Amino acid sequence: MKSETLNRMKEIFRDVFDDQTIELSAETSAKDIDTWDSFNHINLIISMEQAFKIKFDISELSSLKNVGEMAALIERKSGA
Repeated sequence: MKSETLNRMKEIFRDVFDDQTIELSAETSAKDIDTWDSFNHINLIISMEQAFKIKFDISELSSLKNVGEMAALIERKSGA
């Protein structure tokens, strides 16, 4: 996982969850962010797609367990 990807993701997480104190690591998951509910999950996915100019498949998203796996998927899809 590249640090540029994680830094861009951190800004998106902070915006979607309206929390400027969020820090991300590869292990961060929904259980680590109190406001990560189904509504914010959809907003997060849409924001990631727009920011990285990619499109996720539902099957790809359903297997993700943490931020590190999401970052790896973004890097594969964007060619980063």
